[in-house]
Amino acid sequence: MVGYKPIAAVSLLVLAGGATWIAREYRGDIDRARARVATGSQVISTPCGPIEYAEAGTGPPILSIHGAGGGFDQGLAVAAPFAARGYRVIAMSRFGYLRTPAPPRPSIALQADAHACLLDALGVGSAAVIGVSAGAPSALEFALRYPARCIALVLLVPGWFPTTVSSSRRMGSAEAAVFERLLRSDFLFWALARFLPTVADRMVLGTPPEVVAAGSTGEQTRVAAILRDISPVSQRQVGLSLEGQLTVERLSKPLEAMTVPTLAISTEDDLYGTYANAQFIARHIPNCRFVGYHSGGHMLVGHNDDLTATVIPFLHEHGQAGLTPASG
Repeated sequence: MVGYKPIAAVSLLVLAGGATWIAREYRGDIDRARARVATGSQVISTPCGPIEYAEAGTGPPILSIHGAGGGFDQGLAVAAPFAARGYRVIAMSRFGYLRTPAPPRPSIALQADAHACLLDALGVGSAAVIGVSAGAPSALEFALRYPARCIALVLLVPGWFPTTVSSSRRMGSAEAAVFERLLRSDFLFWALARFLPTVADRMVLGTPPEVVAAGSTGEQTRVAAILRDISPVSQRQVGLSLEGQLTVERLSKPLEAMTVPTLAISTEDDLYGTYANAQFIARHIPNCRFVGYHSGGHMLVGHNDDLTATVIPFLHEHGQAGLTPASG
Protein backbone atom coordinates (compact mmCIF):
# COMPACT_ATOMS: atom_id res chain seq x y z
CA MET A 1 0.00 0.00 0.00
CA VAL A 2 3.00 2.29 0.49
CA GLY A 3 3.50 2.67 -3.27
CA TYR A 4 -0.20 2.88 -4.23
CA LYS A 5 -0.49 6.67 -4.34
CA PRO A 6 2.64 7.25 -6.45
CA ILE A 7 1.59 4.51 -8.88
CA ALA A 8 -1.92 5.95 -9.11
CA ALA A 9 -0.52 9.41 -9.69
CA VAL A 10 1.78 8.16 -12.45
CA SER A 11 -1.11 6.28 -14.05
CA LEU A 12 -3.24 9.42 -14.05
CA LEU A 13 -0.42 11.39 -15.58
CA VAL A 14 0.00 8.78 -18.33
CA LEU A 15 -3.73 8.78 -19.03
CA ALA A 16 -3.84 12.57 -19.09
CA GLY A 17 -0.87 12.67 -21.43
CA GLY A 18 -2.47 10.10 -23.71
CA ALA A 19 -5.75 12.01 -23.77
CA THR A 20 -3.91 15.24 -24.58
CA TRP A 21 -2.03 13.56 -27.44
CA ILE A 22 -5.24 12.06 -28.86
CA ALA A 23 -7.01 15.41 -28.65
CA ARG A 24 -4.11 17.15 -30.40
CA GLU A 25 -3.91 14.52 -33.14
CA TYR A 26 -7.67 14.59 -33.70
CA ARG A 27 -7.81 18.37 -33.86
CA GLY A 28 -4.96 18.52 -36.38
CA ASP A 29 -6.43 15.80 -38.59
CA ILE A 30 -10.00 17.11 -38.53
CA ASP A 31 -8.87 20.68 -39.24
CA ARG A 32 -6.91 19.43 -42.25
CA ALA A 33 -9.93 17.40 -43.41
CA ARG A 34 -12.23 20.41 -43.18
CA ALA A 35 -9.73 22.61 -44.99
CA ARG A 36 -9.37 20.01 -47.76
CA VAL A 37 -13.08 19.89 -48.62
CA ALA A 38 -13.43 23.66 -48.28
CA THR A 39 -11.30 24.16 -51.41
CA GLY A 40 -11.07 22.66 -54.87
CA SER A 41 -14.79 22.80 -55.66
CA GLN A 42 -17.49 25.31 -56.38
CA VAL A 43 -21.25 25.49 -56.02
CA ILE A 44 -23.28 26.26 -59.12
CA SER A 45 -26.92 27.37 -59.17
CA THR A 46 -29.21 25.17 -61.29
CA PRO A 47 -32.98 24.67 -61.69
CA CYS A 48 -32.47 21.56 -59.56
CA GLY A 49 -30.92 23.60 -56.75
CA PRO A 50 -27.30 24.35 -55.84
CA ILE A 51 -24.84 21.62 -56.77
CA GLU A 52 -21.23 21.34 -55.64
CA TYR A 53 -18.82 20.09 -58.26
CA ALA A 54 -15.18 20.02 -59.32
CA GLU A 55 -13.37 19.21 -62.54
CA ALA A 56 -10.08 17.64 -63.59
CA GLY A 57 -8.52 17.01 -67.00
CA THR A 58 -9.55 18.00 -70.48
CA GLY A 59 -11.18 16.09 -73.30
CA PRO A 60 -14.44 14.13 -73.68
CA PRO A 61 -16.50 14.58 -70.48
CA ILE A 62 -17.07 11.92 -67.85
CA LEU A 63 -19.63 12.47 -65.11
CA SER A 64 -18.20 10.78 -62.01
CA ILE A 65 -20.87 9.85 -59.45
CA HIS A 66 -19.44 9.03 -56.03
CA GLY A 67 -20.44 6.37 -53.56
CA ALA A 68 -21.50 6.43 -49.90
CA GLY A 69 -19.32 8.59 -47.69
CA GLY A 70 -18.07 10.50 -50.69
CA GLY A 71 -18.51 13.86 -52.33
CA PHE A 72 -16.81 15.67 -55.19
CA ASP A 73 -13.46 14.69 -53.68
CA GLN A 74 -14.17 10.97 -53.86
CA GLY A 75 -15.51 11.37 -57.39
CA LEU A 76 -12.28 13.02 -58.47
CA ALA A 77 -10.15 10.37 -56.77
CA VAL A 78 -12.00 7.47 -58.38
CA ALA A 79 -11.81 9.00 -61.85
CA ALA A 80 -8.24 10.32 -61.56
CA PRO A 81 -6.84 7.68 -63.98
CA PHE A 82 -9.24 8.92 -66.67
CA ALA A 83 -8.43 12.60 -66.13
CA ALA A 84 -4.78 11.65 -66.61
CA ARG A 85 -5.59 9.94 -69.90
CA GLY A 86 -7.37 12.63 -71.83
CA TYR A 87 -10.83 12.91 -70.27
CA ARG A 88 -12.59 15.81 -68.60
CA VAL A 89 -13.85 14.50 -65.27
CA ILE A 90 -16.84 16.27 -63.74
CA ALA A 91 -17.41 15.17 -60.14
CA MET A 92 -20.35 16.41 -58.09
CA SER A 93 -21.43 15.98 -54.49
CA ARG A 94 -24.72 14.09 -54.41
CA PHE A 95 -27.70 15.11 -52.26
CA GLY A 96 -26.69 15.66 -48.65
CA TYR A 97 -22.96 15.46 -49.23
CA LEU A 98 -20.70 18.39 -48.39
CA ARG A 99 -22.18 21.55 -49.97
CA THR A 100 -24.98 19.99 -52.02
CA PRO A 101 -28.21 20.20 -49.99
CA ALA A 102 -30.82 17.45 -50.04
CA PRO A 103 -34.32 18.30 -51.29
CA PRO A 104 -37.30 17.75 -48.96
CA ARG A 105 -38.20 14.44 -50.66
CA PRO A 106 -35.04 13.07 -52.25
CA SER A 107 -35.22 10.27 -54.79
CA ILE A 108 -32.97 8.74 -57.39
CA ALA A 109 -35.17 10.35 -60.05
CA LEU A 110 -34.53 13.81 -58.59
CA GLN A 111 -30.83 12.99 -58.26
CA ALA A 112 -30.71 11.92 -61.92
CA ASP A 113 -32.41 15.17 -62.88
CA ALA A 114 -29.79 17.02 -60.84
CA HIS A 115 -27.05 15.29 -62.86
CA ALA A 116 -28.71 16.60 -66.02
CA CYS A 117 -29.06 20.07 -64.50
CA LEU A 118 -25.34 20.13 -63.70
CA LEU A 119 -24.41 19.15 -67.25
CA ASP A 120 -26.74 21.86 -68.56
CA ALA A 121 -25.15 24.46 -66.31
CA LEU A 122 -21.70 23.47 -67.57
CA GLY A 123 -22.77 23.47 -71.23
CA VAL A 124 -22.24 19.73 -71.61
CA GLY A 125 -24.76 18.03 -73.88
CA SER A 126 -23.68 14.43 -73.35
CA ALA A 127 -21.14 12.53 -71.31
CA ALA A 128 -19.98 9.11 -70.31
CA VAL A 129 -21.05 8.26 -66.77
CA ILE A 130 -19.19 6.34 -64.07
CA GLY A 131 -21.33 5.39 -61.08
CA VAL A 132 -19.52 3.95 -58.07
CA SER A 133 -21.17 1.94 -55.29
CA ALA A 134 -24.14 3.97 -53.97
CA GLY A 135 -23.73 6.28 -56.96
CA ALA A 136 -25.01 3.49 -59.21
CA PRO A 137 -28.77 4.01 -58.63
CA SER A 138 -28.83 7.59 -59.89
CA ALA A 139 -26.38 6.66 -62.66
CA LEU A 140 -28.78 3.96 -63.85
CA GLU A 141 -31.73 6.33 -63.55
CA PHE A 142 -29.89 9.04 -65.48
CA ALA A 143 -29.16 6.60 -68.32
CA LEU A 144 -32.81 5.52 -68.41
CA ARG A 145 -34.22 9.05 -68.26
CA TYR A 146 -31.67 10.74 -70.52
CA PRO A 147 -30.35 8.07 -72.91
CA ALA A 148 -29.30 10.62 -75.54
CA ARG A 149 -27.14 12.39 -72.96
CA CYS A 150 -25.49 9.26 -71.51
CA ILE A 151 -23.03 7.99 -74.11
CA ALA A 152 -21.78 5.06 -72.03
CA LEU A 153 -22.38 3.83 -68.49
CA VAL A 154 -19.80 2.22 -66.22
CA LEU A 155 -20.94 0.79 -62.89
CA LEU A 156 -18.22 -0.06 -60.38
CA VAL A 157 -19.30 -2.28 -57.46
CA PRO A 158 -22.89 -1.08 -58.03
CA GLY A 159 -24.77 -0.38 -54.80
CA TRP A 160 -28.26 -0.70 -56.22
CA PHE A 161 -30.14 -3.57 -54.61
CA PRO A 162 -33.10 -4.71 -56.72
CA THR A 163 -35.84 -6.47 -54.79
CA THR A 164 -34.92 -9.86 -56.25
CA VAL A 165 -31.31 -9.55 -55.11
CA SER A 166 -30.68 -9.70 -51.38
CA SER A 167 -27.77 -7.75 -49.96
CA SER A 168 -25.42 -9.83 -47.83
CA ARG A 169 -25.80 -9.08 -44.13
CA ARG A 170 -22.40 -7.91 -42.94
CA MET A 171 -23.30 -6.91 -39.39
CA GLY A 172 -25.55 -7.97 -36.59
CA SER A 173 -28.03 -5.51 -35.08
CA ALA A 174 -25.70 -4.42 -32.26
CA GLU A 175 -22.77 -3.92 -34.62
CA ALA A 176 -25.02 -2.03 -37.04
CA ALA A 177 -26.11 0.32 -34.25
CA VAL A 178 -22.49 1.03 -33.34
CA PHE A 179 -21.69 1.60 -37.01
CA GLU A 180 -24.53 4.12 -37.36
CA ARG A 181 -23.24 6.00 -34.30
CA LEU A 182 -19.76 6.11 -35.79
CA LEU A 183 -21.11 7.77 -38.93
CA ARG A 184 -22.63 10.57 -36.84
CA SER A 185 -19.47 11.58 -34.99
CA ASP A 186 -16.35 13.12 -36.48
CA PHE A 187 -14.31 12.04 -33.47
CA LEU A 188 -15.56 8.45 -33.30
CA PHE A 189 -15.11 7.95 -37.04
CA TRP A 190 -11.62 9.45 -36.87
CA ALA A 191 -10.71 7.17 -33.96
CA LEU A 192 -11.96 4.10 -35.84
CA ALA A 193 -9.99 4.96 -38.97
CA ARG A 194 -6.87 5.94 -37.02
CA PHE A 195 -6.65 3.15 -34.46
CA LEU A 196 -8.70 0.28 -35.91
CA PRO A 197 -8.11 0.47 -39.66
CA THR A 198 -8.67 -3.24 -40.27
CA VAL A 199 -12.08 -3.02 -38.59
CA ALA A 200 -12.83 0.07 -40.70
CA ASP A 201 -11.75 -1.73 -43.87
CA ARG A 202 -14.41 -4.35 -43.22
CA MET A 203 -17.19 -2.24 -41.69
CA VAL A 204 -16.86 0.94 -43.74
CA LEU A 205 -15.05 0.01 -46.94
CA GLY A 206 -16.63 -3.43 -47.38
CA THR A 207 -13.26 -5.05 -48.03
CA PRO A 208 -11.72 -8.02 -46.19
CA PRO A 209 -8.71 -6.73 -44.21
CA GLU A 210 -6.58 -9.62 -45.43
CA VAL A 211 -7.20 -8.51 -49.02
CA VAL A 212 -5.92 -5.02 -48.19
CA ALA A 213 -2.92 -6.48 -46.35
CA ALA A 214 -2.03 -8.62 -49.37
CA GLY A 215 -2.20 -5.65 -51.73
CA SER A 216 0.75 -3.64 -52.94
CA THR A 217 2.06 -0.69 -50.96
CA GLY A 218 0.40 1.61 -53.47
CA GLU A 219 -2.94 -0.12 -53.06
CA GLN A 220 -2.71 -0.02 -49.27
CA THR A 221 -1.99 3.70 -49.50
CA ARG A 222 -4.97 4.21 -51.83
CA VAL A 223 -7.36 2.36 -49.51
CA ALA A 224 -6.06 4.24 -46.47
CA ALA A 225 -6.60 7.54 -48.31
CA ILE A 226 -10.19 6.64 -49.21
CA LEU A 227 -10.92 5.83 -45.57
CA ARG A 228 -9.16 8.95 -44.27
CA ASP A 229 -10.90 11.22 -46.76
CA ILE A 230 -14.38 10.28 -45.56
CA SER A 231 -13.60 12.74 -42.75
CA PRO A 232 -15.20 15.02 -41.85
CA VAL A 233 -18.05 12.51 -41.77
CA SER A 234 -20.43 15.05 -40.21
CA GLN A 235 -20.45 16.99 -43.49
CA ARG A 236 -21.58 13.83 -45.30
CA GLN A 237 -23.99 12.51 -42.69
CA VAL A 238 -27.20 13.71 -44.39
CA GLY A 239 -26.17 11.97 -47.62
CA LEU A 240 -25.19 8.83 -45.74
CA SER A 241 -28.56 8.74 -44.01
CA LEU A 242 -30.29 8.69 -47.40
CA GLU A 243 -28.41 5.73 -48.83
CA GLY A 244 -30.58 3.11 -47.14
CA GLN A 245 -33.55 4.50 -49.07
CA LEU A 246 -31.92 5.36 -52.39
CA THR A 247 -29.97 2.12 -52.87
CA VAL A 248 -33.16 0.04 -52.82
CA GLU A 249 -35.44 2.47 -54.65
CA ARG A 250 -37.11 1.21 -57.82
CA LEU A 251 -36.02 2.67 -61.14
CA SER A 252 -38.52 4.54 -63.30
CA LYS A 253 -38.15 1.99 -66.10
CA PRO A 254 -37.13 -1.67 -66.28
CA LEU A 255 -33.48 -2.40 -66.98
CA GLU A 256 -34.57 -4.09 -70.19
CA ALA A 257 -35.46 -0.62 -71.53
CA MET A 258 -31.84 0.54 -71.28
CA THR A 259 -30.31 1.55 -74.61
CA VAL A 260 -27.03 2.92 -73.25
CA PRO A 261 -23.92 0.70 -73.58
CA THR A 262 -23.20 -0.51 -70.06
CA LEU A 263 -20.27 -2.11 -68.24
CA ALA A 264 -20.79 -3.59 -64.74
CA ILE A 265 -17.82 -4.57 -62.57
CA SER A 266 -17.58 -6.15 -59.11
CA THR A 267 -15.76 -8.71 -56.96
CA GLU A 268 -17.03 -11.91 -55.38
CA ASP A 269 -15.74 -10.95 -51.94
CA ASP A 270 -17.28 -7.48 -51.86
CA LEU A 271 -18.72 -7.36 -48.34
CA TYR A 272 -21.51 -5.06 -49.54
CA GLY A 273 -22.74 -7.85 -51.81
CA THR A 274 -22.50 -5.93 -55.09
CA TYR A 275 -21.33 -8.93 -57.11
CA ALA A 276 -24.91 -10.22 -57.27
CA ASN A 277 -26.10 -6.71 -58.13
CA ALA A 278 -23.68 -6.43 -61.05
CA GLN A 279 -24.69 -9.85 -62.34
CA PHE A 280 -28.38 -8.95 -62.07
CA ILE A 281 -27.82 -5.69 -63.97
CA ALA A 282 -25.79 -7.46 -66.67
CA ARG A 283 -28.50 -10.10 -67.16
CA HIS A 284 -31.25 -7.53 -67.65
CA ILE A 285 -29.63 -4.68 -69.58
CA PRO A 286 -29.38 -5.60 -73.28
CA ASN A 287 -25.77 -6.21 -74.33
CA CYS A 288 -24.41 -5.19 -70.93
CA ARG A 289 -20.86 -6.41 -70.33
CA PHE A 290 -20.03 -7.92 -66.94
CA VAL A 291 -16.53 -8.15 -65.46
CA GLY A 292 -16.16 -10.07 -62.21
CA TYR A 293 -13.08 -10.61 -60.08
CA HIS A 294 -12.63 -13.34 -57.50
CA SER A 295 -11.21 -11.00 -54.86
CA GLY A 296 -10.53 -7.34 -54.22
CA GLY A 297 -13.43 -6.39 -51.98
CA HIS A 298 -15.53 -3.27 -52.40
CA MET A 299 -12.35 -1.25 -52.99
CA LEU A 300 -11.38 -3.45 -55.96
CA VAL A 301 -7.94 -3.91 -54.43
CA GLY A 302 -5.33 -5.03 -56.93
CA HIS A 303 -7.41 -4.25 -60.02
CA ASN A 304 -6.65 -0.59 -60.71
CA ASP A 305 -4.57 -1.29 -63.80
CA ASP A 306 -7.08 -3.88 -65.05
CA LEU A 307 -9.94 -1.43 -64.57
CA THR A 308 -8.21 1.30 -66.49
CA ALA A 309 -7.32 -1.12 -69.28
CA THR A 310 -10.95 -2.29 -69.43
CA VAL A 311 -12.85 0.96 -68.97
CA ILE A 312 -10.89 3.28 -71.28
CA PRO A 313 -11.33 1.11 -74.42
CA PHE A 314 -15.01 0.74 -73.51
CA LEU A 315 -15.42 4.53 -73.22
CA HIS A 316 -13.48 5.09 -76.42
CA GLU A 317 -15.52 2.54 -78.33
CA HIS A 318 -18.89 3.84 -77.21
CA GLY A 319 -18.19 7.37 -76.16
CA GLN A 320 -15.78 9.65 -77.93
CA ALA A 321 -17.49 9.82 -81.30
CA GLY A 322 -20.87 10.57 -79.78
CA LEU A 323 -19.98 13.35 -77.35
CA THR A 324 -21.59 16.67 -78.24
CA PRO A 325 -21.73 20.15 -76.73
CA ALA A 326 -24.97 21.38 -75.17
CA SER A 327 -27.35 23.18 -77.48
CA GLY A 328 -27.65 26.95 -77.10
